[in-house]
Amino acid sequence: MAESQPALQSLVAEFDDVDSVSAAARAVRDAGFQHFDVYSPFPIHGIERSMGLRATRLPWIVLGMGLTGTTLALFFQWWANAHDYPFKISAKPLFGIPANIPITFEFTVLLAAFGAFFGMLVLNRLPEHHNELFDNPRFRRATDDGFFLAVEARDARFDTRRTRELLQSFSKHPVVECHASTESRAFPIWVRAALAGAGALALLPFAGIVNARFRDATSPAFHLIKDMDSQPRYRAQAANPYFADGRAQRPDVAGAVAFDHFLTDPKTLTGRDGENFCGTIPLPVSDQTMLRGQQRFAVYCTPCHGQAGYGDGLVAQRAANLQEPNWVPPASLHDPVVRARAVGQIFDTIRNGVRTMPAYGRQIGIEDSWAIVAYVRALQRSQNATVEDVPPAERASLGTR
Repeated sequence: MAESQPALQSLVAEFDDVDSVSAAARAVRDAGFQHFDVYSPFPIHGIERSMGLRATRLPWIVLGMGLTGTTLALFFQWWANAHDYPFKISAKPLFGIPANIPITFEFTVLLAAFGAFFGMLVLNRLPEHHNELFDNPRFRRATDDGFFLAVEARDARFDTRRTRELLQSFSKHPVVECHASTESRAFPIWVRAALAGAGALALLPFAGIVNARFRDATSPAFHLIKDMDSQPRYRAQAANPYFADGRAQRPDVAGAVAFDHFLTDPKTLTGRDGENFCGTIPLPVSDQTMLRGQQRFAVYCTPCHGQAGYGDGLVAQRAANLQEPNWVPPASLHDPVVRARAVGQIFDTIRNGVRTMPAYGRQIGIEDSWAIVAYVRALQRSQNATVEDVPPAERASLGTR
């Protein structure tokens, strides 16, 4: 008994140039066919109009994915910075659009690119590892110098005889029948196994993230590239075989100079005379000292206290504009309570901080701290001067004017 012939899939016509295949496409379109395609070695300008193709939905897919990326990026940045772990830095807002634009832009482009790539695959029903057209040896010319038009048998207007006559009227080559392939359309077993393995491996990073999120770690994270955040070093109280005593922590070198070099006077170091604060600056005050104090004041004090010392610095103004509920305005240096304080108390405030003001003892040296104190006293006097503070010679000259 003879084996039945595989089902007819399509009729394929071959053409030698662009004009003939375009004319055939227009004729097939005008005949009412919906399921047909044109194959050529290069894009043919206007072939979509000849085939009657509608505009692709791919731009809408790209737009939708781009808007999704924008929304997700903004949401997760808001959730991480303003909701899940709010952290205030210099009275800055917890969430601001300008600061989040870079990540939003990158994620928008990323998802839009994914939409373009995978949307193209879905709309074109790819990947397709085998097609019946590949069984026709002549079809290989579609990548070189041949032009082909295939009408599928599943089209509602398909009739073998009439369709063949229509195609043959435009082609110099015989119209070829394309039958269903005897090969299976399913992916080979090794391809499916490889895809399954790749999918399982792709889930491992997400599993590690979930594990790290909900498990208390007892050791530092594993670093492939250590950089400088996990550099090898000895910790205090640890053993070190490079030294004779076997200790990593080394004692002070004999004759080493302290952080504040050779200053030993308790008044100079602490601003106190016994239990009370000093009433005078224990170091000589010169023009250079005042200039140094003015420069250091501008660096460390002006951001909060302002250039004139009224507590209206840029940081204070920013906090007031934002109406931060936990912000404590800096004190005015011209307040009578502050002006009445001894110089030693001002020095102690600079070194050790007070209330919400942080300590600057690690950033500002002893001599620079006293220079700031001298400048603060001059600043207070300049803003609260009287006629008696004017030198007699200058006072006399003012009286003659």
